[in-house]
Amino acid sequence: MSRYRPPRRRGSAYITPEGEAALRAELHQLWKVERPTVTQAVHEAAKNGDRSENGDYIYGKRRLREIDSRVRFLNKRLDEVKVVDRSPDDTEKVFFGAWVTLEDDHGEEQEWRIVGPDEFDLAAGKLSMDSPMARALLGRRLDDEVTVRSPTGERSFIITEIRYRPSG
Repeated sequence: MSRYRPPRRRGSAYITPEGEAALRAELHQLWKVERPTVTQAVHEAAKNGDRSENGDYIYGKRRLREIDSRVRFLNKRLDEVKVVDRSPDDTEKVFFGAWVTLEDDHGEEQEWRIVGPDEFDLAAGKLSMDSPMARALLGRRLDDEVTVRSPTGERSFIITEIRYRPSG
């Protein structure tokens, strides 16, 4: 079986200032903290003789490859992202960076923030702008009904609030 993987569709190039800061912090952690530590561990393991049976050496080299791959990705990604650090002119519509409160058919509310694909976190209520839910929300207004197709079927929501700065 070959190792070929078809190229993935590139995610949107937008990111919030918080998302950019998180990517830069990860890059710094990997390059300035973790990589030197792993490099030193590999150097020490290499002194112990036969490298083909040295687990510390083998796993250290594997971890270095993983770190280098992630560092390359982060450097490339940070060069191409566009930081969106201001609210849109029309704050009555859903755009990138908005906090959107939705109410479903059962009266239950949920809040999502529309963010870039590099920073989405469903547990934290951050929805990638490339997701079906976010695509259905973008451009909509307060009190609009939004229908989203999911694996369990279609679901309808009403937009009850749109914000561009966190409350509190």
